[in-house]
Amino acid sequence: MLTRSKMREKPKEETGFYKDISEASEGLIRQAVIDRQNLQRTETEDFLRAEISDYESRSSKYWKRDYNSMEAYKKSVEPNRKRWLEAVGEFEPGVEDMEPIIEPFWQTEHFVAKWINIKLFERLRGRAILAIPKVTKEKVPIVICQHGIGSGPENVFGFDDPDFSYAAYGKHLAEEGFAVLAPLNITERPPRARYTRMARLLGKDLWGLEIFKIRRLLDYALSLPEIDPELVAMWGLSLGGAFTLYTTPLELRIKVAIISGWFSHRIRKMIIDDPRQPSFISEPVEHQWISGLLREFTDSDLISLICPRPVMIQSGKCDTIITWWPFAMEEFERARAHYRKLGIEDRIKWDLHEAGHCARVQSGIEFLKKWLTS
Repeated sequence: MLTRSKMREKPKEETGFYKDISEASEGLIRQAVIDRQNLQRTETEDFLRAEISDYESRSSKYWKRDYNSMEAYKKSVEPNRKRWLEAVGEFEPGVEDMEPIIEPFWQTEHFVAKWINIKLFERLRGRAILAIPKVTKEKVPIVICQHGIGSGPENVFGFDDPDFSYAAYGKHLAEEGFAVLAPLNITERPPRARYTRMARLLGKDLWGLEIFKIRRLLDYALSLPEIDPELVAMWGLSLGGAFTLYTTPLELRIKVAIISGWFSHRIRKMIIDDPRQPSFISEPVEHQWISGLLREFTDSDLISLICPRPVMIQSGKCDTIITWWPFAMEEFERARAHYRKLGIEDRIKWDLHEAGHCARVQSGIEFLKKWLTS
């Protein structure tokens, strides 16, 4: 705050575009208006970019991690977990009776998959595909498989996936004995932007509503006798990777997470235009702008809210959609440091591969078998 003495200092006088606007030409006045506006915009961009980029000095005020023990660590990050829920927006259950509706989807020799449709609120229902293995001598683990932008639950099972980016990973999981829950989310940019704006009028975010939906769908799945409520994982690709990164810190029933084609150096991804990596600042992706995201919640910080639970990050060197892999490597090292300080570095794995924007079936299933079912 400026003191009165500072405000009373004699201002520095300069000659700008003109000495008296009444004596200036229309052309000069128009140019002055344009140039001052350009300068104001550039200074504002420079200021905000510098403020956002000064992340460490800002976020250090919000994180007070205690690495002395697992319990001490969990307790120390609990305030951050609560603030993350506030950032995405907390939605409370609107109804007790979910009134489930079941529709057929697909049946193979290994599993039966059906559409499930549950009541979330009086005017909103949640939908997902739920696949359950046919041969079950005991309760089976379940994996929430989340699709990305421009996709749907069908893609998770290998349908409507011409570039094979999903590699039918949901189908493979079901064949390996995992139940698969594939929630349906709003999938195109314009409606996501529209509903983001509407949710913000409530002081919330579309992310919070969809995270709530995922959790309620999980409630329903875990009520079924075939599924083990202690063996829950989440695995998403692209925007589904974002949902995995954003949901797992809040849903403690999720024991293992796999993030495919999303993890990035979030500051660069959000605000820095770079030919090596597209930036959201120049794209029509309003749904990516979560209030307070870069106050304290970079990707590595959100991983620290998943810690000490096991997490795998799958990044492709040819991924031109989300990240330039050396930037992701920088962020991964920051994420791995939390596990290292707790003496559990083996619980975090970076699957860096030569492909592009895709899910990696074999490495993902191996990771789940090691940390969820062994």
